[in-house]
Amino acid sequence: MELSLHTMSPKKRKTKKRVGRGLGSGTGAKSGRGQKGQKSRSGVSGLKRLGMRRMMLATPKKRGFNSQKPKKAVVNLADLENEFDAKAEVTPAMLKEKGLVSKTKAGVKVLGNGSISKPLTIKGCAVSKAAAEKVMAAGGTIEA
Repeated sequence: MELSLHTMSPKKRKTKKRVGRGLGSGTGAKSGRGQKGQKSRSGVSGLKRLGMRRMMLATPKKRGFNSQKPKKAVVNLADLENEFDAKAEVTPAMLKEKGLVSKTKAGVKVLGNGSISKPLTIKGCAVSKAAAEKVMAAGGTIEA
């Protein structure tokens, strides 16, 4: 189709809905604003949004504390003892490959449950104090 002045037409626009013009307007007599009150009047602008404190008070609370911070994947020394050979290098990628952790995005932490007899090199993982002591005693190293 050829584009020229006589073939062009203006862009089709939706007609703007006129709000609150009687019972037959489709929005009812009160235009969806409810009954009386400050919000039903025209020119309302003096309403403040809920402040942070009001919002905190208004949200329902549960017992305890649920942090929004992503949790690290956890591996115990007993699992490392079973899965890795002596002098192996333990990284988050290796742990995921072996199926010991499912996600490594938030990090991995090695905990001291169980015992270890092989000297392992742990790289790129957070290590608890108890786990660090056991790994060092077995002759392993920890690299942050």
